[in-house]
Amino acid sequence: MNDWKSTLTEYRDRVCFAGGGNDETVTYGEMVEMMRRLEAKLRDAGVTSRSVVAFPGRYSPESVAMFVTLADMKAVAVPMPDDAKPRINRLMSIAHVTHAVDKNKNVAEVAETFDPRSETTETLGEFRYGGDDSDRHPLYDQLSAEKHAGLVLFTSGTTGDPKAAVQDLDRLRLRYSQPRQVGNMMAFMHIDHIGGVNTSMYVLSHGGTLVVPRARTPEAVAEAIEHYKIEVLPVSPTFLNLLLLSNVSESFELSSLRRITYGSEAMPPSVLARLREAFPNAELLQTYGTTELGILKSKSENNGSLWMKVGGEGYETKVVDGRLWVKAHTAMLGYLNAPSPFDAEGFMDTNDEVDVRGDWMKILGRKSDFINVGGTKVSPVEVESVLLEMPVVSEASVSGQAHPLMGQVVMARLTLSGSMKLGELKQRMREHCKDRLPAEAIPVKITIADGSMVTDRFKRAR
Repeated sequence: MNDWKSTLTEYRDRVCFAGGGNDETVTYGEMVEMMRRLEAKLRDAGVTSRSVVAFPGRYSPESVAMFVTLADMKAVAVPMPDDAKPRINRLMSIAHVTHAVDKNKNVAEVAETFDPRSETTETLGEFRYGGDDSDRHPLYDQLSAEKHAGLVLFTSGTTGDPKAAVQDLDRLRLRYSQPRQVGNMMAFMHIDHIGGVNTSMYVLSHGGTLVVPRARTPEAVAEAIEHYKIEVLPVSPTFLNLLLLSNVSESFELSSLRRITYGSEAMPPSVLARLREAFPNAELLQTYGTTELGILKSKSENNGSLWMKVGGEGYETKVVDGRLWVKAHTAMLGYLNAPSPFDAEGFMDTNDEVDVRGDWMKILGRKSDFINVGGTKVSPVEVESVLLEMPVVSEASVSGQAHPLMGQVVMARLTLSGSMKLGELKQRMREHCKDRLPAEAIPVKITIADGSMVTDRFKRAR
């Protein structure tokens, strides 16, 4: 395949990036010029194909240019999440970062790299470098041996250090080699997330436009859809629920949407039903992917169904003990700070529970999220879906609470669309659930959350 600079040059007169916090418009030609300036600056700072470069993962023209420039230089890109400085330092240490771009001013100013091997840092122009690569990770050496670019993404673990997954960017890019007609696509998940990487590479490979909302809120997203006539909206089920609750379709023209894709977590059936009603002319497509495996090819049975096919050329799937295992040509090389999760045949246990019907499968949720009530497995997604049918409930998060006799009981945290006393809420909830859920799945404990229960990656917080 061509390098990114050559690919982007083919579309020089088209719009590459639009929107964002500064409401910018950047053509492909301008993006190529930005790449040239960046590459010169990086090389002046001593960045080579053996370098590991951290930069802001939040969407901006500079971060997109940095991503593809590092790919062309065959270096390792480490898009960083928005986070507190001590945690950023820890992530850079895990990734063995050699060069870092300051997250506040993007390319204009570069911050000191945290390096546990050295307390001193050598200043190289606007880039600063600490230490050498004498203890370079073997996975990085593997990339160098193949003269491939690398990518480090951090998993969304809630406790302890996140796992750092190393992807082969050249191999990931092969998925986008077939010609496609791509228009304006919402860039919702940032480049520090596999979904954001997928969106960016797909759009840039085919000359489409990455449209970035000024904020990741229902109103800002709807505003961008109307203004830029966005055709494809790739978001999470949790965000789609927020979009539906906000009634933005009454204030904004959203008819340009021809496809809505959803993934990263299980979709509550009640949310899918409301989505289908709100967007009758849009194709609803469930996607499937992980940080470790990349984004798999998928096909939904129909707009109202959660059954889908995943796989295709380059992918193999199997179900063992009710859990989905996947072997993918887009799989990561491994973790920097954890053992390999792949078995001897190259399959990885996704820990997602699934139902199977012939070639179709339905994602039920993470194994660790299921609640064991007296020996019966309860799906939190199923309970959340039923709770979200209640007009007063805007968000629902269901989890297990330890119980001396039952092992666990079902607990629900709710945010409400209006005010209601807890006693009345419990009574209405039991009445609503009694004919929709088995007895063991009806929440025993309910709490009302003070604020939103959405993580920084727009999943339900449990």
